[in-house]
Amino acid sequence: MFFIHTGIILIIMAEKKTTKKETAAKATETKKATVKKATTTKKAIVLSAENAGFKAGDVYQALAAAEKALTLKEIAKAAGISEEETLLGMGWLFKEGKIVLAEDKITLA
Repeated sequence: MFFIHTGIILIIMAEKKTTKKETAAKATETKKATVKKATTTKKAIVLSAENAGFKAGDVYQALAAAEKALTLKEIAKAAGISEEETLLGMGWLFKEGKIVLAEDKITLA
C-alpha cells in the first residue's frame, strides 16, 4: 500500500502474521540451506629413521597380508595410515629392494 503526500511517496508495508508451523518450516529450510565447510586437518609426519622404519613395516605387513599387488590407496587403507606415510614406508622398502612396481601396483619382491 502506498500514499502520495505532497510529492513524497510513502510506502506502508503490512507485516504478514505467520503461524508457528510456518516459522518452524522456514527455520528448517534455513538449516538445510546452511552448508558446513569441510574442515581438513593435516597431520604432520615425523621424518625420522625410526618413523620411516615403522611405516615401512606397516606397508610390508599390508602387502604380505594381501598376498597380491596393491595400489598406493589400497596399501594405505589396508595399513591404516595416510598416503603420505605409505609413501614414506614405500621409499624405505624400495631402497632395501623389498618391493617392486608392477603395472602401477606395488608387490613384494
